[in-house]
Amino acid sequence: MKNIERRTILKAIAAGVYIGIAGLVYLSLENHIIGSLLFSFGLLVIVNRGYYLYTGKVGYSFPYSKGYLIILLKILLGNMIGIAIVAFLFRLTGISEVVNAGSELFASKIEHTWYETLTLSIFCGMMVYIAVESYKNVKNDLAKVIILIFAVMIFILSKFEHSIVNMLYFSLSDTINLKGILYLLIMIFGNAVGAIFLNSIEMKLNKNIE
Repeated sequence: MKNIERRTILKAIAAGVYIGIAGLVYLSLENHIIGSLLFSFGLLVIVNRGYYLYTGKVGYSFPYSKGYLIILLKILLGNMIGIAIVAFLFRLTGISEVVNAGSELFASKIEHTWYETLTLSIFCGMMVYIAVESYKNVKNDLAKVIILIFAVMIFILSKFEHSIVNMLYFSLSDTINLKGILYLLIMIFGNAVGAIFLNSIEMKLNKNIE
């Protein structure tokens, strides 16, 4: 059991590292279209390697399971550790342009009202669920990759709120405050609502077909 828990945490940390790197790439580019395209590399690696990303796993928590909820919390913790590692190491590079860009981006995000942030987070949860679910079930290899890339580009270019990548921007900020933490919690919840909503619809449809 301990080995399984250790693997869960390590896979979650790895996912956080890749999402963190993808976020740094996005911050490094002025062209947001290219940045969103390259960001999708992070999720592609995660689904190919079988790593654990909170936003990719939370949709499957319905119907409610206490055991799966505990796993999700461990995944979320691992993702946070991975993101924190990336942010800490990158700040050591002294590339202030990217650090400042991340800090400014997060500051702008918490200027939204809480319900605006919740709505944007729900939409992001939907897009990540579509990306992961399509990658799992679409038979054509090219099609599944294209759907995943487009889903990532859509949520980034539409300014939907991805809780894990926003942890990177938050970690790059010099100002870590209660408001930022509360908004991250709203994003975590919203991502879950969006993903679970689509998953519950698909489960209902599949049940009717049977």
